[in-house]
Amino acid sequence: MRVYIFIAAIAGAVTWLMTPVIRQLAFRIGAVGEVRARDVHTVPTPRIGGLAMLIGVIVAFLFASRTPWVENLFIETQQLWVVMIGAILICLVGITDDLWDLDWMLKMSGQLLISLLVSWGGIQIVSLPLGNLYSISTSWSIAISAFLLVASINAVNFVDGLDGLAAGIVGIGGIAFAIYSYMLARSTANFASVAIIIDVVIVGVCVGFLLHNWHPASIFMGDTGSMLLGYMVTCASIVMTGRLDPNAHHVNVYLPVFIPILLPILVLFLPVLDMILAIVRRVSKGLSPMHPDRMHLHHRMLRIGHSVRGAVIILWMWAALISFSSVLLLFFRMRYVFMGFVAGAIVLTVFTMLPYYRTRLAEIRQQEQDIEPESQSQQTMKDEVQFNDDNSDNSRGSVTR
Repeated sequence: MRVYIFIAAIAGAVTWLMTPVIRQLAFRIGAVGEVRARDVHTVPTPRIGGLAMLIGVIVAFLFASRTPWVENLFIETQQLWVVMIGAILICLVGITDDLWDLDWMLKMSGQLLISLLVSWGGIQIVSLPLGNLYSISTSWSIAISAFLLVASINAVNFVDGLDGLAAGIVGIGGIAFAIYSYMLARSTANFASVAIIIDVVIVGVCVGFLLHNWHPASIFMGDTGSMLLGYMVTCASIVMTGRLDPNAHHVNVYLPVFIPILLPILVLFLPVLDMILAIVRRVSKGLSPMHPDRMHLHHRMLRIGHSVRGAVIILWMWAALISFSSVLLLFFRMRYVFMGFVAGAIVLTVFTMLPYYRTRLAEIRQQEQDIEPESQSQQTMKDEVQFNDDNSDNSRGSVTR
């Protein structure tokens, strides 16, 4: 466990140290995001922070490859090297997009090509939960794995709209993955696991970058970083599936909680939900699925009254609730986890909607205050009319007498 923590610390420290360097580089090469109509920030900000995260990933992987106890993972299998090469390639696509705003079809083509290469290199779903775990053909394995990679890459890209949001959500998912992977790794002699290496590196680079990306952020991760995080967290999930042998007798113990196809979606539930809603919303209007708008989940959070930091923290809490609920199934019965999940969801729903109801209550009170002076004015007018009528009657009476 200490080795994993040390690897995470290396990834975080390198990312933290390199981020200011990349920030200065961004200013020199013009990789500065202008303020757009859909953006939340109000000043131009460097947007290739993902390059610092990539450096953190590479240094952490190289360090781990020379670290006793886990170095055999780099010798016995090429998966970690494939993951690192894929990370470099996906960041090249991201940097190109951050600099020149690639057409979405060209960008997705690059994502798909890299995902296919990585899947062909060994990062594959090896079995599907169809009543039991069944092995699938290599071609189907590559296709499904590539689809998951592309979907997750774009999901994280969609949710990257507030300072610290994407890094926090993926970091939380990385922690949940690491715990899950560690529980599975207990069946091995030395607890060494490819999935854990990837998980702790994800957590490290997210924490290191968050120190510069917390609101108000001095730098954005850009597509370089969001694509890298989506890629890495899905690689960790896919690699984890390779630890379960469909022919093993113990597989049924993990089957209720180990669903290879849904596991990335559970950890990246909010980004995936946001992506699905955005695609449906845009296609229904006859627009491109990648057409930008201000209807993402984080935009809605700001619209109902949350501050940037408040919205980010609330969304982090939702991500933690969903991610860790799946992990808790390893330790507790499903009904207890479900009860805890429902209770947590109710509490978070209250906190999520609280600013909205406060605003509505203030509007109602303001309307009541506006109506009250009007009613008082009307009553005053009635009193004056009555007073004038009384005076008229008195005058007529005195004349008669």
